[in-house]
Amino acid sequence: MQQGKASRTAEYMALFRALESSRPRARRLFEDPLARSFVSRRLALLVRLAVVPGLRELLPWLIDRWVPGARTSAIARTRFIDDAIGASLEERPAQLVILGAGFDSRAYRLPGLRDISVFEVDRPDTQKAKQELLGHVLTCLPEHVRFVPTDFNQRDLESAMNAAGYRESAVTFFLLEGVTNYLTEAGVDATLRWCSRASPGSKLLFTYVHRQVLTNPGAFIGTEKIFASLEKFGEKWTFGAEPSQLPGFLAERGLSLERDVGASEYREIYFNEAARKMRGYEFYRIAVARVGEDSLTRRHPR
Repeated sequence: MQQGKASRTAEYMALFRALESSRPRARRLFEDPLARSFVSRRLALLVRLAVVPGLRELLPWLIDRWVPGARTSAIARTRFIDDAIGASLEERPAQLVILGAGFDSRAYRLPGLRDISVFEVDRPDTQKAKQELLGHVLTCLPEHVRFVPTDFNQRDLESAMNAAGYRESAVTFFLLEGVTNYLTEAGVDATLRWCSRASPGSKLLFTYVHRQVLTNPGAFIGTEKIFASLEKFGEKWTFGAEPSQLPGFLAERGLSLERDVGASEYREIYFNEAARKMRGYEFYRIAVARVGEDSLTRRHPR
């Protein structure tokens, strides 16, 4: 990412959420009233046009032609994560840590999060832009949200979080959406090991890309346009994982895999029959892992 600028991919994710939120209430997968505040004037025009009959269907179709699978994957992924967080609240976590928060708006739109501490962690550039935008649309920033500026690749996460009031002893839900593919392997390793030190029962939901999309992009649909856009934005993907090796990869870092689903699977959950016609982004996956008693043993061997 270019220094001094907020993430462009975070802005496009906000665009996809804004377009979905403009759909009729009975047909939308979620509602994100803040999403349109995070896009540029040019992209905001698309959001306004999306309510016009005819254009409401045409604009998503054009986006799907431009970057196959990106929009549908992002929408289904957003709902999947919303549901996962909602389900986790039944276990009464004390903290939600959003690593690489970008323009994520869950702390402000999911009512169940108002009763726990939410830590939004991201690069200073993106976080500054987000806080300025929130200042224009909210009367005041909610007290339960704490902003933590840091760079994961610099591996200063622990000190930054401790300074912000994070409690390692508390049950925590960690979210890394659209993060790992931009980190170095060392950055991913350090971040996962830090998460595994949380209280047993804590959960980690993260997205990742199939390693093959980095070594053989042609094996997946639409990757040429995706990588061209990423290069233009200065946001190159640098890390991927092999799904079959993920359980062992996580176990080495004190985490146990509970679920691992690809874009085709989570699109089918929410788009049902329509998902069978959706193509692109099959390399993008969601994993859910849990911190267990064995992670304590790794920290303090008997």
